Amino acid sequence: MNELIRQAQVMQKKMLKVQEESSKKEIESSVGGGMVTVRATCGGDLLSIKIDPAVLEDVEMVQDLVLSAVNEVLKKGKDVLQAEMTQVTGGMKIPGLF
Repeated sequence: MNELIRQAQVMQKKMLKVQEESSKKEIESSVGGGMVTVRATCGGDLLSIKIDPAVLEDVEMVQDLVLSAVNEVLKKGKDVLQAEMTQVTGGMKIPGLF
């Protein structure tokens, strides 16, 4: 029983380390053929948004592109974090983790 508890503690430490390291990783997403590019961390912090000046004439299109790029980059970050966490847990589904 003590061995099981020790293994769980080791896994927990590994998971915390992976979460911390992964949350700092930077990812990027572009939409509209590169008209809008968003950079963020896997932790969900937005770092930059670049908008091609050519699309600034159409406000609705810019809004849609920014929203799409932000959602895409946040999803990518979540996917990266989940993939790295799966490596640590060996694919075990841990309630409340994701």
